[in-house]
Amino acid sequence: MNWLNSEAFTLLGQHIKWSDMTGNVIGLLALALGWRRSIWTWPAQFVSGLILFAAFATAHLSGSAGKQIVVMTVAVYGWWQWNRGQGQAEDGHIAVRFATWRERGALLGAAALGTLAVGGLFTAFPALSWDPWPDAYLFVGTVVAMYAQARGMVEFWCAWLLVDLVGVPLNFANGFAFSGFVYVIYGALVLWGMRDWWLRSRRSAQPVLEGAPA
Repeated sequence: MNWLNSEAFTLLGQHIKWSDMTGNVIGLLALALGWRRSIWTWPAQFVSGLILFAAFATAHLSGSAGKQIVVMTVAVYGWWQWNRGQGQAEDGHIAVRFATWRERGALLGAAALGTLAVGGLFTAFPALSWDPWPDAYLFVGTVVAMYAQARGMVEFWCAWLLVDLVGVPLNFANGFAFSGFVYVIYGALVLWGMRDWWLRSRRSAQPVLEGAPA
């Protein structure tokens, strides 16, 4: 644990920790695997969550540390969901789709209510987090994004993008510079992945004409 949380190097005046760097590199790989619709995205997310939990827990960021517990839990759910074999595309990967308006409303409602509840908890018990509302936002936003990913919804990319907008300045402010740098790269991958899933969802939604080759 001490080795993981020791300084690896200094970059642009920012102290980079081994745990911060290792966990986020694996998380970046997990996002790339998610873009490719590979089931191995989930084991990668689990390992990334485990390493980052150790990093955030020692920094007294309960929301970010708790988020990693949820990341690991949802990673197990996502592995199970994608491994069930339901909704497979013709190329053998998970089929992707846009959420219905009802599902979108449920995701937005869960994100708003969850952030209020977790932020309120952190505010009532300051020992849990010294940056309660951004911490709560990242915690709940990550849960929503990973759930949508497990369900094969294109909107999960939008959720990750909204998490990135707060995650970049928060990580720099809290001393996790490598997380901040990686979140910038996440943003680029999210836009790329969103385009790919959007195009695939449109192709899968097109009906095949009778007598035409599939």
